[in-house]
Order: sequence, then structure tokens, then C-alpha cells
Amino acid sequence: MRTAMSDSLPQSLVLIGAGKMGGAMLEGWLRIGIDPKGVSLIDPKLSDEMVELANQKGMRLNPSAKEIPAADVVVLATKPQMLDTAAPAVQAFIHPRTLLISILAGKTLGDLAARLPNAGAIIRAMPNLPASVQRGVTAAAPGKGVSAAQRATADALLGSIGRVEWLDDEGLIDAVTAVSGSGPAYVFHLVECLAAAGAAAGLPADVAERLARATVEGAGELLFQSPLPPGTLRQNVTSPGGTTAAALEVLMAEDGLKPLMVKAVAAAKRRAGELSG
Repeated sequence: MRTAMSDSLPQSLVLIGAGKMGGAMLEGWLRIGIDPKGVSLIDPKLSDEMVELANQKGMRLNPSAKEIPAADVVVLATKPQMLDTAAPAVQAFIHPRTLLISILAGKTLGDLAARLPNAGAIIRAMPNLPASVQRGVTAAAPGKGVSAAQRATADALLGSIGRVEWLDDEGLIDAVTAVSGSGPAYVFHLVECLAAAGAAAGLPADVAERLARATVEGAGELLFQSPLPPGTLRQNVTSPGGTTAAALEVLMAEDGLKPLMVKAVAAAKRRAGELSG
């Protein structure tokens, strides 16, 4: 029996760029039931694992545009700096009814439309690294030519690797990049800092690292499973006058974690704007 999601999946899809993020997305699409025989991979440097997967599933490897019927969807997942040189080849896969989904950081809807004029329907998306374990979050901004059916298709494809947040204003993408695109690195650094603090408090370094890592893993899973706001979860762990409260007095001080994080996100957003300029 077909589901609403399977009804939204494209019959033909071209993935241009099958590196880490492109590969993670492909695995997500296969998991939700896309027909692999309708998928084509365009990448001159495919990994051995990707070639093996494609051969097992019957996907096309580096076909010419003439070999592919009009694609329902083209997903552009190359490095952003390759757009100018790749544009003529990408153009050949795009037809009037094709939806183009781009995950190129810093490349606006205007940039894409200027270089790929065949594309009448474009969605700009910003996924993040946890997509590789199906726990990513992707923010997406549709262009004016995107239909309701095409948006549903993009929602199904992007939702295969985690949550999807739709934006009415493409200008928010730089802020998204600074929060969720770069955010996993902030969390990883938090683990490093917590482990270093544990070692400074007297724990063996390896024990401190394992404790810090497991703590963040567990807290993340609790956030995932609980409907409660993060502030409530924090309060639930904090006894008045206890050890957690003592630590939070430092972290929540005027010069504590919040202003530092605001400064960090502002720096990342500013840099994202520079890269897209």
C-alpha cells in the first residue's frame, strides 16, 4: 500500500555530488522507499562504497544527460565553489518541470537562478552533520516557482535525514547556518571543554572524556524524547543550593555562556554573509 510519503517521492532523481552529505541524503531516500532504479549519481570521484551501493541497487553512475528522461528532481550537493564550473553540465539535467534542491552553502536562490536559468523551481536547503545518523535538521527556503507538490516532495526527501524547518525568508539562511549548520561543532567543543574541566578537577583524562561524552549523548537523547522545553529540563536537574545550581551561577552569569554563545553565533552568521557575498 502506498503512503502519503511514498506518493511524494520522485520517480526520477539526479544527485550531483555524492560526498558525505550527498551520501547521507541518498541513504535516507533509500530508507524511505525511493526507487533506486530512478536515481542517477553524478560525481567523478565516487567512493568505492558508493559505487558498490549503486551497483547493488541498480542506480545509474555518471550517465550523460541524454541517457536520463526529464528528471523530477535534481539535488545539487557539490562544493559551493564548484558551481560556476559545474553549471553548464548541471543545466543539461534540468527541464521545465524539474525541481532543483541545492544544499550549497552561501549560494542564494538568485545565484542559482542566474547560473542555472533552466531551473524554474528552486529550493535552497541547509542540512547539518547529524544527517549522517538520521538526526539532522534542515532549514529550507523555496523560490517563487515551487509548487505545493514540489514542496511536499522536498519535505519528504529532506525529512528522510531528520527534521525540516521551512523558512519564508531566505535571508534567514545565514542565521540557520550559524545555529544549526555549525552548531554540532559547538556541542563537540562543549564535550572537549567539559572533559578538560573534569581532568582539571582530578579525574583521569580518559575517564573525564568518557563521562563528558556520555553526558552530552544522554542529555541530547532526553531533549529528543521529552516534550518539555530545555529550560524546564534544566530546572528539573537543578536542586536549590545544590551542586548544579553552583555551576549554573557561573554559566548563567552576565559574562557566562549566553553572551559567549550570542557572540559566537553572530561571528558565524557574519562569516556566512561574507561567503555568500
